[in-house]
Amino acid sequence: MGNRKKPIAKSKPKVTKELEGLNISINSFGEIQSSFDIDKINAFLDVNVTDPKIEGANRHDESKE
Repeated sequence: MGNRKKPIAKSKPKVTKELEGLNISINSFGEIQSSFDIDKINAFLDVNVTDPKIEGANRHDESKE
């Protein structure tokens, strides 16, 4: 009859072995809930993700010398 949308099939995304089992959701109050400790997530991000703001600041400091 109408333009009914097909439901999206939920599948688990591929993740690294270090983050296997990570589940993040937002509750009805807008709070983020995670199955991992936030410190563990932050440690992973510190090792695997570069911050362009910090990287750019280091280059700027080196050029002054």
